[in-house]
Amino acid sequence: MSTRRILIAAAPALLAAPGLLRAQTSDPAPAATPPAETPPAPQAAPEPTPPAAPAPDTRLTERSVGRTDAPLTVIEYFSLTCGHCAAFHAGTWPQVKQRLVDTGRIRMVWRDFPLDQLALAAAVVARALPPERYEGFVSALFASQDRWAFARGADNVAEIAKIAAFAGLNRAGVDAALADPILQRGILEARLAAQRDHNVNSTPTFVFGTRVVPGGMSYERFAELAGVRA
Repeated sequence: MSTRRILIAAAPALLAAPGLLRAQTSDPAPAATPPAETPPAPQAAPEPTPPAAPAPDTRLTERSVGRTDAPLTVIEYFSLTCGHCAAFHAGTWPQVKQRLVDTGRIRMVWRDFPLDQLALAAAVVARALPPERYEGFVSALFASQDRWAFARGADNVAEIAKIAAFAGLNRAGVDAALADPILQRGILEARLAAQRDHNVNSTPTFVFGTRVVPGGMSYERFAELAGVRA
């Protein structure tokens, strides 16, 4: 308790004892002066806690396969309505995966570059699936491209939804993904980044390390560009 608080608490007792007051009045000696009170040191205001960074949208994170410490990373920019992309995934990709990815020689990264609204819709549905189901779903879309993308009079979304059902995404999930502007915007922003970073203007386009190579290719050409003997 401070000196100031002690004096204030004793005041009622002093007023109730007049004899004591008279005795003090007749005493010529001056009353002792209480020591000056030292004000408390100012305390710094606590720094505000910065808000936590928002968690990344896992639907828009990297889709890849292969060891993260592989000596070479190859990026493929593709459109799901691209016939040349479908040909690569049907004829070349299985060999690339078996001989180069599974053996740890390269890591493959897929990036969306939709050429039209239907390709964007298919990319949105692919991104709505868990990452571990992405490759299989994309391969299934390429394998059935004639049915869902180019068949005359086809209900494109209904056909995509049929394939998505095999990957565990029902029609309600497909419709929710197609109505999600954040997912659509994320894919379109990635396309703009491809144009800015690698000057991509067609599909498929591959980036071997820093070397940009447009167009489909055989396994032999792919292996050559990867620096691996076919």
